[in-house]
Amino acid sequence: MAGNGHLEGRVVVITGAAGGFGRLLANGAAARGAKVVVSDVDQGGVDEVVAALTAEGAEAIGVRTDVTDLAEMKALTSAAAAEFGAVDVMVNNAGTMPLAFIADHEQAAPAWDRCIDINIKGVLHGMIAAHDLMIEQGRGHVVNISSIYGNSATAGAAVYAATKAAVNMMSEAYRIENQGRIKVTIVRPTGVPATGLGDTIVNPQGVAGILGQNMDEYLGVLLGGATAEQQDRDLVEYAALAPEDLVEQILYAIDQPWGVTISDITVRATGDRYLI
Repeated sequence: MAGNGHLEGRVVVITGAAGGFGRLLANGAAARGAKVVVSDVDQGGVDEVVAALTAEGAEAIGVRTDVTDLAEMKALTSAAAAEFGAVDVMVNNAGTMPLAFIADHEQAAPAWDRCIDINIKGVLHGMIAAHDLMIEQGRGHVVNISSIYGNSATAGAAVYAATKAAVNMMSEAYRIENQGRIKVTIVRPTGVPATGLGDTIVNPQGVAGILGQNMDEYLGVLLGGATAEQQDRDLVEYAALAPEDLVEQILYAIDQPWGVTISDITVRATGDRYLI
């Protein structure tokens, strides 16, 4: 079993876990001995992930959940507690990234509405759904996936950045409210191209604001024109963060003693070219 050993037996609920980064995180938590609750709006994906985990001997259940629906989120945590007796870690991972300029509003407005519902309300619903259970247990850990986009305004990301800034503020306020009762971790990744989050981008030029003069060079990395150094995670030129690297750092943050909190973590590829 890898890691520090503190995830052994803990119940970890993960939203957006039917594929991409969420699925990798579920796999990693299970590998460290956690009991995993797989949640996603995609029932088929949930079933597939749970089947794969249980085939490897992990304890896991799946609950089809729409994070924008508070009642469904409460049902998710209730199902986790009913099956495993607790909700130790709540990872609010589900999200969308509809980068677009305000001038793109005719095309982007529906995606922005969905982004606000998932990225803000979904995270808030996760905290609400876990709160009473964690307080009753006497401990718990909420992990909210944010982004470096939440650090500063950039052209082409007004709505997405605003949702992640909201995640940061909600998370920090929640940490202050619950010191000594609930651990809170904010995770701020840079770009992780292979997660599939980029599929929700409305206008690809929206990345220009965060890359600035480095945009052409970075796009060369994504399109396969990178040098070997830019693709080698053991070298400082490493430019496009792999989801596995992000998962490893999040697992480190949650695989800690109850009395230790890594409250805010930014995970970057050393050569990522981002300006913030």
